[in-house]
Amino acid sequence: MPASAQNQSHAETTRRLGKIPVRNLWLLMLYASDLYRHLGSGKVDVENNPEEIADLVAEILCHQVEERMMRNLSYGYESKVAELSRVRGRIDTLTTERRRLLEKGKVRCRFDELTVDTSRNRYVRAALESVAKLGIKSALANKCRSLTLRMERLGVSKLKPTNYSGKSERFGRHDVGDQKMVAAADLAFALSLPTEFDGQFHLTTPDKQVGWLRKLFEKAIAGFYAVALDKREWQVLAGKQFDWQISEKSEGIDRILPGMKTDIIVDQRATGERLVIDTKFNSLTVKGWYREDTLRSSYIYQMYAYLRSQENTQNEKSLTSTGMLLHPSVDGDIAEMVNIQGHPIWFFTVNLGESATSIRERLQILIQKTFTH
Repeated sequence: MPASAQNQSHAETTRRLGKIPVRNLWLLMLYASDLYRHLGSGKVDVENNPEEIADLVAEILCHQVEERMMRNLSYGYESKVAELSRVRGRIDTLTTERRRLLEKGKVRCRFDELTVDTSRNRYVRAALESVAKLGIKSALANKCRSLTLRMERLGVSKLKPTNYSGKSERFGRHDVGDQKMVAAADLAFALSLPTEFDGQFHLTTPDKQVGWLRKLFEKAIAGFYAVALDKREWQVLAGKQFDWQISEKSEGIDRILPGMKTDIIVDQRATGERLVIDTKFNSLTVKGWYREDTLRSSYIYQMYAYLRSQENTQNEKSLTSTGMLLHPSVDGDIAEMVNIQGHPIWFFTVNLGESATSIRERLQILIQKTFTH
């Protein structure tokens, strides 16, 4: 890599959002991505070297685009509006009359056209352009630009579709090959986000950045455990809805009774033990009235409600299920536990200022602690 490119890459990954290195945000984005689930646990090396995540994403994206080009890019129907000399699809009567198009031998039509210039392909083309600007290896950057030109020649326009996300796509048998390509494109755009945030940032700042990071942290933890834990021994569920154990209710309560939705549930298949994880993106403790630090009481009440509401005398393990409140930190770790009416509740932090290796090891240790206590 040329010296200029190396310096750009180094500057990119040593930048910080508050006290969190951008390279660790990239690591969280990898864990949160659909691409990580496609890759499985075979990419531990790149997790240990998060500076190379952008290179990995570019490499996978280029490879997937090349494969699709060899088999032809997927076609799709796009809605078009045009003034034609013959009827096609539905006639826009109002516009045709207003513009007096019939006098010119034309008619305005709305129709669906089979084309390669789909929202999906435009999204992938824009992702190639985006990832090429992240300080990746020069050979990969050149390849991204080359593939961008090839897609343009095939008829894929430059305009990035608005409000498009790979997570909202539905893939059928004929285009399932696009799935990993779109997942790589999603991650390519995500990696560029930290560089778009300017100014000072702190974990306690209730702004747009915190909202984005809060959701990222939750998805990253769920994604990590979904891949890191052996599916034969563990089941990881994200965003599971809990039901209240209601014995009696009034007529209108369903309209106003709030639901319960957990961030992450980890079940051990052999023993039936359950761990409920609730992630937060703020400090685990706050300044108390009579002491230096105190746990946030509202979070304890929330976890208590999760655990007690799911008790079932027919399921002995439900009477002792475990809770975990997991917060990020940037200056030390906390690992404390309290047992409340048979339910252990753990209070953990993971230091996002540490190395990627330390973050991974910490997340693995937390599971071991909760299930061996």
